[in-house]
Amino acid sequence: MIRINLLKPETREFKETAAAPGVPEYKPRKAPNLGNLIFLLLVIGLGAFYFFQRQAFTRENELLATARQEKDQLQYVTAKLEELKQQKASLERRINLINELKAQQGLAVRIMDELSRTLPEWVWLTEMTYNAKGIQIKGKALSNNLIAEYIANLEDSPLLMNVNLIASTLRRTQRTEYYEFSLNAVVETGPEAAPAQPKPAAKKRGTA
Repeated sequence: MIRINLLKPETREFKETAAAPGVPEYKPRKAPNLGNLIFLLLVIGLGAFYFFQRQAFTRENELLATARQEKDQLQYVTAKLEELKQQKASLERRINLINELKAQQGLAVRIMDELSRTLPEWVWLTEMTYNAKGIQIKGKALSNNLIAEYIANLEDSPLLMNVNLIASTLRRTQRTEYYEFSLNAVVETGPEAAPAQPKPAAKKRGTA
């Protein structure tokens, strides 16, 4: 028996080379783009850098705010300490002044008593100033001789020394004339001396 193949050779080859049903067709994978990978890594790096920088910036701001708050508190404390220091100094000055006035109260009374006790007749005082440097006295007298006598009496006082006449000016009115004078003296602040004894009266000539 004779068989004749009526199929074309091309068709036969196609069938022979066709893939078997159920077998997946293999397709080659494309290689990843290197530029895209580098860009992605750069974006990730910049994001991480920004994140850490922002955290560091936040910490610096917190530290700066804390430092400013501590500085304000320190300035307030310093101002209060300075205020208390000034109040203490003022209080100490007042206490020292009170103690000084108390210590000088008795001396001032003695000085006033000495100035009035040694005052000659027709000499009167108009002003007296007392401070640490001494006393300044202003007054009036009918003559320069009376002023000289008053200065001599003050020099004999145990409370005063270095009595100096500053000025003596003649003043005239319609009825009389007088001298305005000013003098100063140093106050002896040492141990209290005994009150000055009155001068003995001068002997008259021709008497025993």
